[in-house]
Amino acid sequence: MSAQRFRYRWYGLGDVNAFFALSIDNLALLSGMTAILIGVFHLPAAIVLGRMVPGTAMGVLVGDLIYSGFAFRLAAREQRQDVCAMPFGIDTPAMFALSFGVIGPAYVARHDAELAWQVGMAVLVVMGLAKIIVAFFGEAIRRLVPRAALLGVLSAIAVGLIMFSSIEKLMLEPVGGLVALGVVLLTLVGRVRLPPWLPAVLVAVAAGALALWIASFAGYAAPAHDVPQAALALHLPLPSLAWLGGLGLAWQYVPLALPIALATVVGGIDNTESAMLAGDAYSTRGILLGEGVATLVAALCGGVIQNTPYIGHPAYKAMGARSGYTLACGLFIGLGAASGMISVLIGAVPESLLVPVLVYVGVEMAAQAGLETPKAHARALPFALIPVIAYLVVIKVSGFLGDAGLSIDRLPQTSRASLAALYMLGNGFVVSAMVWVALVVLIIESQLLRAALVCVLAATMTLFGLMHSPFSDGRLFLPDRATPHAVFALAFGYLLVAVACMVMAWQAQGPGRVLKGSFEP
Repeated sequence: MSAQRFRYRWYGLGDVNAFFALSIDNLALLSGMTAILIGVFHLPAAIVLGRMVPGTAMGVLVGDLIYSGFAFRLAAREQRQDVCAMPFGIDTPAMFALSFGVIGPAYVARHDAELAWQVGMAVLVVMGLAKIIVAFFGEAIRRLVPRAALLGVLSAIAVGLIMFSSIEKLMLEPVGGLVALGVVLLTLVGRVRLPPWLPAVLVAVAAGALALWIASFAGYAAPAHDVPQAALALHLPLPSLAWLGGLGLAWQYVPLALPIALATVVGGIDNTESAMLAGDAYSTRGILLGEGVATLVAALCGGVIQNTPYIGHPAYKAMGARSGYTLACGLFIGLGAASGMISVLIGAVPESLLVPVLVYVGVEMAAQAGLETPKAHARALPFALIPVIAYLVVIKVSGFLGDAGLSIDRLPQTSRASLAALYMLGNGFVVSAMVWVALVVLIIESQLLRAALVCVLAATMTLFGLMHSPFSDGRLFLPDRATPHAVFALAFGYLLVAVACMVMAWQAQGPGRVLKGSFEP
């Protein structure tokens, strides 16, 4: 067959199942974002549903179009009909990290929803530009940062934020939620086979809805949905310079956001390798540039959550999917959000029926850290979970105090001291989790001089609030006399650990021995 006569049949029966799986995954993330920002932080629904959701969805549309184009080009080059586009959508860790760590705190700090939205846009602009730049150096960065540090942070977010928050929603509405979760576990985790024309995720949502409907006849009343009901309305996510208004405040959140952006770059490299092993050899640089461009477009159009290629290309290929599912998902999410249809679905479908998909995503992310981290580095992984748990506790406690109309100043001295320690432990949790895991990995590998350098870096970042900021809004600062004493004490502690590492390195008979080792398995 000549190249001129070849015609790629870009859709098939497998695209139907793949479309529902990818679309409901993205819908669940948009629903989770709205529940966090509206239900937890009480941002106005008009800004969340009318600006943030359409802008974020625009990134999905652009990214799916780019990745579908890559599949068309690969099919034409290799003259194959079985080419499967790489799945693409909203980044799960970023949704939780940026909602809890950037947009929500920015709103709490100033009580200005417009400004919080602009800060979210500005942070995402920086993330998009960083990903585009790093796309040219992705492989080098992957070699520099311990795999356990990157995967450990993602695993901690998966367990501490994604799975915890999702299962909390199931406890609020256990009937439909547990039924949907049961189907997800049976089909996606337990690999129980369904007929090929039945999408497992759609079956899970339908089963949960059926359970709710049956329970209603027995007098069961599901709790009220946190997200306000929306109506069809046109919200065009047009490019805007509104992000410039939040740029001044955005820099204090960049230290939290950049590691998340870096993680998707490394994940993009891994996903490209996974697709190649499944038979579809995409350009690594092209895949990374595509996600960077999509993230930047989302930011400029009002989005606040980054995009990324999804894990699971081999699974979508095994379904028989080609490019139809990514094209359909991009159009459904992008145009649906612009028309208000996605907001209507978010308001109409109980969140308990959607979050089981996120539980599955969390399970896969946490399992990946255990499976792909070198066995010798497994002892470092638990350290990533501690800052995430601290941040989650701070969010919950602050919410309870706010609902009760109490201020921190009214708490007993011991409680205030404990909460202050939690602030320092939780603020900048992505950075501190990565630093701690990297430090433990270096100690395990007997790379003690490098461990000392990490400690010096940790002390420096602590002095400026890049990690362990003592303030409730996690802001950056310049060390001066007004800086809480605990900041200097913690920085000094890191320096003492650095000294200990150097002493041990000297005792181990010089740097030649202690610099040996590798981050890779």
